[in-house]
Amino acid sequence: MKDFNKKVTENTVRSWSVCYGLCKSCGLCIEKCPVKSISWSESEVGIYGSPGVINDIERCIACGKCALICPESAIKVKKKQ
Repeated sequence: MKDFNKKVTENTVRSWSVCYGLCKSCGLCIEKCPVKSISWSESEVGIYGSPGVINDIERCIACGKCALICPESAIKVKKKQ
């Protein structure tokens, strides 16, 4: 089974995860985030070796737009409670 290199960022209110093995670094999630909580990572890479994305979980409102726009379904967002 392929290693998708999943990274989860969470706090008490929300959880955000990205699978770098699926992320093709298209940047659509960055473009569509209404609160600009997603940015390019300096350490994580996507499937093609391009920079992957990271999320500032404290700014994230868990609206799910990033997960909906991601063409590879690499992002998952969940509100807790």
